[in-house]
Order: sequence, then structure tokens, then C-alpha cells
Amino acid sequence: MRLLACFRDADRTLTKQAASRIPPSVGKMLSAVEEAAESTKLWCGSAAAMAWLGGWRGRKAAAAGLSSLVVAQLVSNGLCKQLADRPRPPKEWFPHDEVDDRPDSSSFPSGHTAAAVAFTAAVAPTWPVAGTVCAVPAALVALERVQSGAHYPSDVAAGAAIGLASAWLIRNAPGLVRRHWLSS
Repeated sequence: MRLLACFRDADRTLTKQAASRIPPSVGKMLSAVEEAAESTKLWCGSAAAMAWLGGWRGRKAAAAGLSSLVVAQLVSNGLCKQLADRPRPPKEWFPHDEVDDRPDSSSFPSGHTAAAVAFTAAVAPTWPVAGTVCAVPAALVALERVQSGAHYPSDVAAGAAIGLASAWLIRNAPGLVRRHWLSS
């Protein structure tokens, strides 16, 4: 029980620090990146660019990224948010008006972060340079979700874990299916 209280205190402290210590100009830049990522626009656009410019490797990376993103969205938004029903951080903690523009859905986990990490982690093994480029906006999206008041850091961490698990599943699913069919 004490560990859970320490965890909540750390979550609260980190949320308040992110809200108050990030300069307004940086907050505006983070909001612009989040807006680009809204409804997975940034990741779909990146996949289209990879498929168009990257040849076979680009198409493979784009397919892996989008597949992983779909799995992450289903798990985070379709399943976990329905089960968790965690309220968003209190508006009083945020000294800016971005907190007024946040969804009413459950705070846990961050679906934006799950999608960003899933796409990036699935792209990286096939096309490391593209994965590195995608990692920058993915990290900015994760930071923005806390700074804007939409999520606690633990929501973002859970979203990142879902994204990583989704990328792992997409990368390893063919081998898992083959092993299952061969052992049957």
C-alpha cells in the first residue's frame, strides 16, 4: 500500500513539474507536434513517405509501422482505456489553457504515446535511419501529453510499453505462427 502511495506522489510531482517548468514557447512547439500526430496523421504520412521514397525497405518499414500502430491503438484505446477509467490530472495543476482542450476519455494509458512508440519501434529494425527520425516526434508527443495536462507520466509510460509490445508482436508474429503450425 505504501509503494502505491509513493508511486502516486511521484506521478503527481512529475506532472506538476512538466506543466510548470516547460517554457510556453516549447509548449507551443509540443502542441504543434501533437496536433500533427492527432488521429495518427503524422504516422500515416510518414508511412506514405517511406513507401514512396524507400523502395522495398521503405514499404516493409511502413507496413510494420502501421500494423504495429493498429495493434497499439486497439490495445490502448479499445481495451485498456475501457477497463482503467482513470480521470485526467486536475486542471488546477496546469498554469496554461491547453488543459481545457483535452479528451474526456480515460487518462490511462496514453493512446498517442502507444501509437507513436509502436510505429517508431516497428520501423526501426527494418530502416534504422527512419526509426531514428521518427523517434524525435514520438518523444515530443510523449512529453506533450504530460505537459498539456492530458496524462500522468505513468499513463505515458504504459502507452510506451504497449507500443513496444505491439512492435515486438508484429515483428515476431510470423515466427510464432510458423512454430505453432509446425508443432501442431
